[in-house]
Amino acid sequence: MLFLFFISLFASFPSPHFSSLFLLLTQGSCAADLYRHPQLDADIEAVKEIYSENSVSIREYGTIDDVDIDLHINISFLDEEVSTAWKVLRTEPIVLRLRFSLSQYLDGPEPSIEVFQPSNKEGFGLGLQLKKILGMFTSQQWKHLSNDFLKTQQEKRHSWFKASGTIKKFRAGLSIFSPIPKSPSFPIIQDSMLKGKLGVPELRVGRLMNRSISCTMKNPKVEVFGYPPSPQVSGHCKNIPTLEYGFLVQIMKYAEQRIPTLNEYCVVCDEQHVFQNGSMLKPAVCTRELCVFSFYTLGVMSGAAEEVATGAEVVDLLVAMCRAALESPRKSIIFEPYPSVVDPTDPKTLAFNPKKKNYERLQKALDSVMSIREMTQGSYLEIKKQMDKLDPLAHPLLQWIISSNRSHIVKLPLSRLKFMHTSHQFLLLSSPPAKEARFRTAKKLYGSTFAFHGSHIENWHSILRNGLVNASYTKLQLHGAAYGKGIYLSPISSISFGYSGMGKGQHRMPSKDELVQRYNRMNTIPQTRSIQSRFLQSRNLNCIALCEVITSKDLQKHGNIWVCPVSDHVCTRFFFVYEDGQVGDANINTQDPKIQKEIMRVIGTQVYTN
Repeated sequence: MLFLFFISLFASFPSPHFSSLFLLLTQGSCAADLYRHPQLDADIEAVKEIYSENSVSIREYGTIDDVDIDLHINISFLDEEVSTAWKVLRTEPIVLRLRFSLSQYLDGPEPSIEVFQPSNKEGFGLGLQLKKILGMFTSQQWKHLSNDFLKTQQEKRHSWFKASGTIKKFRAGLSIFSPIPKSPSFPIIQDSMLKGKLGVPELRVGRLMNRSISCTMKNPKVEVFGYPPSPQVSGHCKNIPTLEYGFLVQIMKYAEQRIPTLNEYCVVCDEQHVFQNGSMLKPAVCTRELCVFSFYTLGVMSGAAEEVATGAEVVDLLVAMCRAALESPRKSIIFEPYPSVVDPTDPKTLAFNPKKKNYERLQKALDSVMSIREMTQGSYLEIKKQMDKLDPLAHPLLQWIISSNRSHIVKLPLSRLKFMHTSHQFLLLSSPPAKEARFRTAKKLYGSTFAFHGSHIENWHSILRNGLVNASYTKLQLHGAAYGKGIYLSPISSISFGYSGMGKGQHRMPSKDELVQRYNRMNTIPQTRSIQSRFLQSRNLNCIALCEVITSKDLQKHGNIWVCPVSDHVCTRFFFVYEDGQVGDANINTQDPKIQKEIMRVIGTQVYTN
């Protein structure tokens, strides 16, 4: 109002002196509206210098003193299978949008944060997790951040390069501060043995290894992070990067550090998972009740309809595995994890609680889950209503079965492994990024080959959520450990078919001759259904996995029975399911060059590529 008063006042005076004064005041007002704090400019330039010109974009709201800063996080270091499992586009940066006060910058209110990928509109759950992480980080930092504090930190860095500084100080300055290069921000592996044997490391694997190492190293330099390391060795990816390059660089470095390890932390509380065999491939919620309630409230579990629409065969398999584990006489041991499901009629209580296991109630709810075949034939909303009428816990249980799976499973197309003689073939990847990177490094050192791993269908509910564990001499052991402790594998299909149980409740290992006879008999009987059947027709299932194993001296070979005591040296690649006792070729040998060539051909058509 005061400004309008002056305008009307000056307009009433035709004198050129008053006109000049009016022009000066209006120009000053516009300048004030567009004033940008110099520390903001300095931080933006630091981002461009350390990353690139395209790594930051700016949108000013001069009239309301706001500015949006978009920071572009390059995630091309993620492998293709990891980005597919996490539902992110590795060819497109993740954008962190922070809104600051244009004129006050760090002295203004705490910035709001948005996390997104421009072309990834649906199912970007990773963005919700990253937004929560960066929001917590910003809130903690904002308590002691100010423009003057940041300026002091940067002046310390620049003081190393003053003319009065000695050569010794100059070199010391370089040794502390120059290691922060353009993105990606972590150094190349320095191990001389690896360098000698690996030569030039693959760029993408190197980047992932660097980030993994940065989050697990025991004694990170305080100078690099700016703060003392966390007392928990496993939590170093939460260390605070240096502030001396500005707050924008700091938050970008922190985001880069956290992204490769998102699967290792709860999507709600951001505390590290405690699992029997370490982290898995997909991000997940922890078992703390508060996190389960929050997970449910946030609607993160509402993706069942999408999963049924895009991966119905996989959902069908997950339900079958859950049912097999629940019907097993060993369910108290192998049905792990037990569901944590919020009661839809009372969101403050758990209908299924691991602390109060009720297998009968769980069985009733599972029996009310309608077949996936039915779900794909009508409106999912109508199907849900029908399930709710049968049992109000049926649909929440289905959501849990889908969301608790921590492995990446994809139904193979027609270019599958034909010698396995089943239409139910899946790509199966469960190793977290850090393990996969360690595996590939070991592969370059020692090489790898393929071998089968057989386990009864009832065990796979747990394997997909806890990993392929070394069960020797534990309560999970089923077939004994005659050749020592480790993961049992075989290059011969008949041996692994024997370990798979060959049907519900059959734990005796058939001989190779028995399997050959069964194979010949089953493949001469006219089939009542097409081999191309999309969904499982029977509950009498057996299955085997095809794994890649490192051929180091640790791999113990006792004829055709192999034992690998190092879990990091075994990664699942494919999964095969058979119905009603039908088996694949009992004479398959993964060491046969023709078989190896066929395996590599199919791998080449899938997301598992280097």
